[in-house]
Amino acid sequence: MTKIKEHDVIIMGSGLAGLRCALQLVMESKGEIDLAIVSKVQLMRSHSVSAEGGTAGAIRQDEGDSLELHAWDLIKGSDFLADQDAVWKYVNRMPYEILFLDRLGMPWSRRPDGKIATRPFGGQTFPRTAYAGDKTGFFAMQTLYDALQKYSDKFTRYDEFFTTHIILGEDKSFRAILGIYLPEGEIYVLRAKALVIATGSAIRMYGFTTMAYSGTGDGVAMAYRIGIPIKDMEFMQFHPTGLIPSGILLTEGARGEGGYLINNKGERFMKKYAEKFMELAPRDITSRAIMTEIEEGRGFKGPNNLDYVLLDLRHLGRERIITRLPLVRELCIKLIGIDPINEPVPIRPVAHYMMGGIDVDLEGRTIYEGIWAIGECACVSVHGANRLGSNATAECLAWGYFAGVDVSNFIKEKSLKELPISEVENAEKEIYHLLNKDGNQNQYQIRSQLWEIMDKYVGVFRDRNGLENALSKIRELKNQWKNIKINDKSLIYNTELMNAIELKNMLDLAEVVIEGALLREESRGAHYRRDFPKRDDENWLKHTLAIYDKENDKPKFSYKPVKILYWKPVERRY
Repeated sequence: MTKIKEHDVIIMGSGLAGLRCALQLVMESKGEIDLAIVSKVQLMRSHSVSAEGGTAGAIRQDEGDSLELHAWDLIKGSDFLADQDAVWKYVNRMPYEILFLDRLGMPWSRRPDGKIATRPFGGQTFPRTAYAGDKTGFFAMQTLYDALQKYSDKFTRYDEFFTTHIILGEDKSFRAILGIYLPEGEIYVLRAKALVIATGSAIRMYGFTTMAYSGTGDGVAMAYRIGIPIKDMEFMQFHPTGLIPSGILLTEGARGEGGYLINNKGERFMKKYAEKFMELAPRDITSRAIMTEIEEGRGFKGPNNLDYVLLDLRHLGRERIITRLPLVRELCIKLIGIDPINEPVPIRPVAHYMMGGIDVDLEGRTIYEGIWAIGECACVSVHGANRLGSNATAECLAWGYFAGVDVSNFIKEKSLKELPISEVENAEKEIYHLLNKDGNQNQYQIRSQLWEIMDKYVGVFRDRNGLENALSKIRELKNQWKNIKINDKSLIYNTELMNAIELKNMLDLAEVVIEGALLREESRGAHYRRDFPKRDDENWLKHTLAIYDKENDKPKFSYKPVKILYWKPVERRY
C-alpha cells in the first residue's frame, strides 16, 4: 500500500546545492519549517564530495580582483552564451558564500598572513579560486552537513529514496513526488508546497567520464517528461585532465599550481593554442588542443584506444605537491602506480560537466508553480557554452542561497494543494509495468552501447555524419529499452529496476543532447563541429530549448535570445 507523507518543502538531492538550500531554508524560517531531504544515495555520498579544485569568488578585491573582472571572465569563457544578468547576480553573491562557509568552519587553505588562499584556474585573469587542498567539495559538504545538524529536528532524511515521478495538478502546479523507498521496498508519495530539484548531472551517459554512477540525470529527465523545458543540453564539458585509463578527475588545480602539459616530443604544446594562458586556457580550448595533439600523432599510445599526453608536476617539488595536491598524488599512486613527484602522469579529456539543464529564472524557478531547480541539473545560465573551473561548486552555493530565500517566501502564504489521486495511480502503474517486464533485451548491454555511442560521436569533436548516426542509434536503443527484462520482482533494494529507470533517463536526455548538437550548426565553447568550425553570432547567439513531445516520445526544439546587457561578443583570445 502506498504511503503518503506531508512536508512544507522537498529538496530532491543531497549534494552541495541541496544542502546549501536546506540550510538556508531552516535559517530563513527560524526553524519553523518541515523539510524533507530526499536522495537516492546516502547523504554525504553525493558526487559533490568529488569536487577537488576550489570555489570561485572575488574575495581579493583589495589586491586587484573585482566583481567586474569575475563577470567578464565568465562571459568570455562561456563564449558569450551566458546570460549576463545571471552572471552579475552570481558574482555579487560569491564572496559572501565563501566567507559564509568560512564562518561555519570550512577548512579553507590559508596564506602565511592567515587569509583564505586562492589559486589560478583556467580562463581567469586573477587567481580567485579559494580551495581546501584538493578536496574542496568534500570539505564544503561536510561543513554544510555539520551546520544542518543544529536543525536536525526540522528536517526528515529520506536516504536511498529513488524518485520516479513528479506529480502535478491540472493547473500544472506542484503537488507531490512519488518514488520507491528502497530499504522498505514501499512506494511513497511525499506531498509538499514546493519542490527544489537538486539532482546533479546526467554526464554518466558517457562511458569515459569523471562522474559517479549515480549521475544519470534523474531530476532533469523527470522535469523534461512533465513538460518543463531543458536548455542548452548540447553543451557538455570535457575536462582536459582525466587519468588514464579510469577517467578519474585530476583537478585543474594541478595546472593552477603550475603543472605542464607535454606531448611525445617533450613540448609544452599549449603555447600553440593559447600563447598567453597556455595550460590555464579555458577547458574547451585545452581539451581540443590535447585531442589535436593526439590525433596528429604527438600523443602516447594508451590502453583501449585511450591515447594520451602527459601532465608533468615534477618541477613543483615534493612539498608543494604533498601540501596542495595530496589527492592527486594519492589517486595516481593507487590507481596507476605512478608518483607525480617523480614521473609525469597520463591524461586525456574526459566527459565531466553538463552546462545545460532545467530552464530556470534568476531565483531558480521553473515554468511550473512550486518547482525550483538548482546546481548542475539547472541552467540559469551562468556558464553558457563553457564553464570555467571552480564555478560549479560556487553556482551550487549561490543558487542554494537564492532558492532557499525564494522558496521560504513562497511557502509562507501557501497550503498543501489537493493530491490528484489519478496521477498517483498512473505513476504506480508505470512502476509495476516496468517491474513486470519480461522481454528479451539486456539493459546493461543497452547501457554499454549508449556509452560507446556518446564517447565515439558526441565528444570533443563532432560532425553531421557522426551526430546523425548517433541519433539513429540512440532511438534504436530507446526502442530496445521498451523490451527489457527485469528479473528481480521485489521493490526492496531493487537496483536492477533502479538501473532500468536511470537508463531510460539517460537515453531520453542523450537524444536531446545529440539532436541539439546536430541542429546547432556552429562551433561555440564545448560544442565543436568540424563541419561548422566557426562561431556564428548572427544565427546562433541563442539558447536551445527542448520540450518533450509525449505523443511522439521525442524532443521539440525552440530557441530564445541570450541576455546581453554589459559586454558584446568578441573573439576569444587567450
